[in-house]
Amino acid sequence: MPAHALTRPLSDLTDTVPDLNDVAAGDGALFVRDGVGIAGCGIAARVPIDDAVAHLAAIEHTSFDPDIHPVALGAVPFLPGTRGELFIPQVVVGKRADGVAWVTTIGDADPALALEPRTAPVAAAPNYSLGHDTPIETYLAAVTAARDAVRRGDLTKAVIARPIEVVADRPIDVHAVLQRLKASFGSSYRYSIDGLVGASPELLVEVDGAVVRSHPLAGTTPRTGDPVNDRRLADELQASAKNQIEHRVVIDVVHDTLLPWASYLDWEPEPSVVAVANVQHLGTRMEGMLSQPGPTAIELVRALAPTPALGGHPRGDALALIAAVEGFERGRYGGAVGWVDGAGNGTWAVTIRCAEFSADRCRARLVAGGGIVADSEPNAELAETQAKFQAMLSAIVRP
Repeated sequence: MPAHALTRPLSDLTDTVPDLNDVAAGDGALFVRDGVGIAGCGIAARVPIDDAVAHLAAIEHTSFDPDIHPVALGAVPFLPGTRGELFIPQVVVGKRADGVAWVTTIGDADPALALEPRTAPVAAAPNYSLGHDTPIETYLAAVTAARDAVRRGDLTKAVIARPIEVVADRPIDVHAVLQRLKASFGSSYRYSIDGLVGASPELLVEVDGAVVRSHPLAGTTPRTGDPVNDRRLADELQASAKNQIEHRVVIDVVHDTLLPWASYLDWEPEPSVVAVANVQHLGTRMEGMLSQPGPTAIELVRALAPTPALGGHPRGDALALIAAVEGFERGRYGGAVGWVDGAGNGTWAVTIRCAEFSADRCRARLVAGGGIVADSEPNAELAETQAKFQAMLSAIVRP
């Protein structure tokens, strides 16, 4: 394990504040929203997910700011309790909302690893083909099975997803993909971690000292580019009994899961509409204070993921149905992606609107799904997944 770490103000090392997307480029790590976040280069160590905070806390650390600690990044898979690893970058460049920017190096790592100018993304695009890993008929049958289970009273909700695959004739430039996501989804949580690249609009959980936050989303309608039509669709979304039921299930579970750790927990009385480039969601913000000593971000991720927004309710019954009818393994899709530090702080988004790239970058698997309740109609759910796929498809195939 790394023995020591050094954190310095970014201004001590460079007069230029780099774009975190350019620090990560095509081979580094990124977790950022609205310019705030972290980017890393190199790998100092890989550590088990549930041991990451202890490993980070054991690193001897010298820092100009006592609130900045060494970090690890990674993804917690969809299935509860699945083992996995986070990794500690050799060099991290970080930016806070208050304007503080820093560089953390592990061991003898050279900060130039992250600060040297990177090659600009390639403008030319490969040739692509698009395929379905799972037949559409399988997806439609799975939606029907989930809807019927809800109608029988076996479940309150189940989330059914489907994968597609993009195949390119030469490697896809991940750096270019990140720049396109920044242009279209700057207010989403954009990430690039171990070949998992995406732009999630949904905050699963954030721990910042004693403060805890979550912003669950459930219920979706498209965006058309016409402000008047989009406003009409947003009004219909808020008035939809089907979408309100789907959303309420998620909010209740997230609230009830966080509450035992909190001295208080506040949330919006009514869901608001969260609009991203291609779709609109119902969302409810939550914020509270954790009783101290509080849980780490990883403990809360383990307790929350997957929420009913990605699994269903009751969780065990919904996951059993998903395994029986979906026809593919979700892996990291539908879990959580983010970072944690040695004090247990961290920010974790729900792993959606993403692509998993092959090692040679010539293939990318995308997954999209939706919540199924008693009023769900299979072809309407198929259309919803098509809208959700556009976030990553446009970033990958756009020249």
